[in-house]
Amino acid sequence: MYSKKFVVKKSKLKGSVHVSGAKNSVLRLLAASILFDKDVELTSYPSSLLDVQIHEEMLRYLGKKVKVSDDSVIISQDGDISTNLEWHERSIRNTLLILGASVAKYGYGRVPLPGGCKLGERKYDIHVHVLESLGAKISEDGDYLVAEAPARLKGSDIHLRMRSTGATENAILAACLAEGITRIYNPHIRPEIIDLIEFLNKSGAKIKAYGQERIEVQGVNSLSSVRHNVMADNMEALTWVILATMTRSEIKIENFPFKDLEIPLIHLRESGVNLYRCGDSAIVAEGDCYPIEISTGPYPGINSDMQPLFAAFSAICKGTSHIIDLRFPGRYAYGEEMKKMNIDTSVNGDLFTIIGTNLVKGAKVKALDLRAGIALLMLGTVAEGETIISDSWQIRRGYNDILGKLESLGANIKEI
Repeated sequence: MYSKKFVVKKSKLKGSVHVSGAKNSVLRLLAASILFDKDVELTSYPSSLLDVQIHEEMLRYLGKKVKVSDDSVIISQDGDISTNLEWHERSIRNTLLILGASVAKYGYGRVPLPGGCKLGERKYDIHVHVLESLGAKISEDGDYLVAEAPARLKGSDIHLRMRSTGATENAILAACLAEGITRIYNPHIRPEIIDLIEFLNKSGAKIKAYGQERIEVQGVNSLSSVRHNVMADNMEALTWVILATMTRSEIKIENFPFKDLEIPLIHLRESGVNLYRCGDSAIVAEGDCYPIEISTGPYPGINSDMQPLFAAFSAICKGTSHIIDLRFPGRYAYGEEMKKMNIDTSVNGDLFTIIGTNLVKGAKVKALDLRAGIALLMLGTVAEGETIISDSWQIRRGYNDILGKLESLGANIKEI
């Protein structure tokens, strides 16, 4: 799997595509399953995602039973599970949430230090602060992080120093089974957080969000069985919108999360994208690509995950585009891969500049991370000649059945 490559040629797309359940939500729900003795069932489940499959194996290693069937999964267990995750395969950053859920449920957790995309400095001290605020003792054991709580975690006021999605999620998970009330101030409220809260509240948790000010969690003793439909993947939906416009195609995107993409869609419409609403589907008609000026920021703005998609869009615009990513400036490394495709890019501090061209050239490039990989794939569909993307597994980490969906739309792509 990790040695495979995608080969992409210029394409015209046509037809319909269905947006799968969100990677950035389902991974959190899988981690949350550790809080449960009872069965957890997830529908609209993106089972082909590599990160999801790794998480399933982690849960199985700990003693959970994971039964996948088409687009659903049932997670169950018999008795207590292990909370010592001795893991030597590829890791994912979600191990921090496994740690929080484990110490909340069983009083102990040991997990590998977080992995995943290398997006500049992604420290985990804010997660340590969250768990210590609830009474856990945190230590490092080589390449592992350990959390211990001989007694039940205690509710507390947690003030996050920055709006961190992961830290907000960990605080929610750990507080669910803590004794008393936990107030999480300065949380990052975004659709994936709301999906997690809805999932947990269905199972008997008592969580209420007060906008970006705070989240309040009243601890409960246990959670009941739950069935939950995973929210639509807004990153996948945005990818189809931009890809259709870049290839001057008309496609229908089903299960489209309009309410989660209001700000990005405003920018895209201002930049020439023609998008129309038809019930819960979006129709993208043939449009243009005009230069963009964006800065990433917390939801509902354009987040860091989105900026490589906007960079691909910018590469075929007539003019110069600018992107500022203050959160993960190290994420511009894919600009060097774009240069191999005859795209003029430069980095000056936090500013990423892309000069559009009408001649994108196919090349041998490398997917440095998930979103950089899909950006290169998108560019391959408008390039002259053949684009070969190594480390294509990065794309499979976050796009459910990506090859099948592209082929169904008529894309000229294969895997070697």
